[in-house]
Amino acid sequence: MKALRLAWRNILRNRRRSFVTVLIAALGTASLLVAGGFALYSYDALREGAAREFGHLTVAHPDYFERDEETPMQYGLADHQAVAATLAQDARVRRSLPRIALSGLISNGDKSMIFVGIGVDIRAEAEVRGPFLKLVAGALPAGDGATSVLLGADLARSLGARPGTSLTLLATTTAGSMNAIDVEVAGIVSTGWREMDKRLVYTGLATGQRLLATDRVSTLSVFLDRTDSTPAMLAAAAAGDSHHAYKPWWEQAFYYQSVRQLYNRIFGLLGIIIAALVFFSVANTLTMAVVERTREIGTLRALGALPAEIVAEFLREGALIGAVGTLLGMLLAAGVAQLVLGLDLQMPPPPGRSETYPLKVYVDAPLYAVVSCLIVLLCAVAAWFASRKAARKSIVAALGHV
Repeated sequence: MKALRLAWRNILRNRRRSFVTVLIAALGTASLLVAGGFALYSYDALREGAAREFGHLTVAHPDYFERDEETPMQYGLADHQAVAATLAQDARVRRSLPRIALSGLISNGDKSMIFVGIGVDIRAEAEVRGPFLKLVAGALPAGDGATSVLLGADLARSLGARPGTSLTLLATTTAGSMNAIDVEVAGIVSTGWREMDKRLVYTGLATGQRLLATDRVSTLSVFLDRTDSTPAMLAAAAAGDSHHAYKPWWEQAFYYQSVRQLYNRIFGLLGIIIAALVFFSVANTLTMAVVERTREIGTLRALGALPAEIVAEFLREGALIGAVGTLLGMLLAAGVAQLVLGLDLQMPPPPGRSETYPLKVYVDAPLYAVVSCLIVLLCAVAAWFASRKAARKSIVAALGHV
């Protein structure tokens, strides 16, 4: 404790210079925490979006993910209800949604376009997708929505469709023949992905099965109570069922993987730059302090102080500067996070998307602990870097320093 008091008094010798150094450490800490908090929020939003789109787990025929289907529903699930009933016994399972992958032509009578659709319980789908499926116009189909569909916003614009418009879906059945069904637009939705909204059609599950002339489904999407439960649930489900293939959300979310790798590089480089700035700023300040106190160092050496003891003193000063700076930086970062949350700022749409998204910064305890330790360590290393040569000078040279 006495050594820390002495280090603190040495810091206060030049208050202006010490204040600037502490401020640099605080700004470096706050910058790392704000950037890291935004990165964590981005990862979390991407992860939740991917998990809600595909389901935390996707159950399919063993060959569904490995081979291409020569005819529709060749590798469809015929026993999805039994699989769903078995999975429902696990407390982690919140809901299981059977889905049918559809593709074909959609026509308003004058114009036909290619569509990529999903046959599913539309209301349940909207519930699990949450904010990642935005209803732009109209309403969700009532009841089983036997002849009602949801259209992607860009597809509806291309067809000139609006709620109440009658359209025709045309697709190839499991037998290889063509089948057509008349449907009515119940609502228009946006996923935030323009390329998807140009082709997207949601139909009811029964409508999709009738269009393909099948009683099978393509996959069974399993939604859990928490995304973090996915690895354990995957292991348990796969171990108890060798007749189906189980695929977690991260193996299907290629966009999530790509964006995460990109953000890792961006925020990693940003962190290195900020850490380097803090290191050299603190090293420069302490180097000036060492030069000013060279004769003092010589006096301490003459009184019997070892070079290691002198370096340790400067290490304590550097660590104290880092500790005070990180404390102020954490308060500043937490204040910025609350301010951003209160202002409800929106980020512009990322590449490939058409919807803005909220700007948020997470206040994460492990992140704060790691960044704080890193800044204190950098300041201590900078102090060692600045003091090691002066502490090893000969006593005569140190005392004669001007």
